Amino acid sequence: MLDKKALDVQILHVAPLTSVADYLVLGSAESDRQTRAIADYLDSVLSRSGHRPLSIEGTTSGQWVLLDFGDVIAHIFRQDARSHYALERLWSDAKLVQIPDDTPAPAASPKKRIIVRRATARKTV
Repeated sequence: MLDKKALDVQILHVAPLTSVADYLVLGSAESDRQTRAIADYLDSVLSRSGHRPLSIEGTTSGQWVLLDFGDVIAHIFRQDARSHYALERLWSDAKLVQIPDDTPAPAASPKKRIIVRRATARKTV
C-alpha cells in the first residue's frame, strides 16, 4: 500500500478477537482511482508471490475495496469512507502492529522491453 502512496496505513492483529482473520490491513486513498490502483497493485504483487486473493470486493465504486487473502484482509478506503466506517474504533481492542520505516518494497518483475531494429540500407557495389 505504501508503494502506491496510501495514507495512514495500519495493521491490526485481530486473531485473538475473531476467527475471521489474523490481521486487518487498513489504508486510505485520496480518490476512487487511487483506491483501485492500490488494490490492483496489492493483487498483482501478492499474486506473483503465490498469494492470490480469495475475493475482491468494491472495485466498481472504489470508495472501499476489500481484498480477502484468508488470514489477512486488506481494506483500502477513500479517506471520507474510512472516517465514516471507523474500523479502527470497531477493532479498538486489536493490537496495532508497528510497520518498520525501512520496509523494502517487493521486487516487481521488470517489464520486458521490445527492441525493434530498423533495417539499414546496404550499399551495393
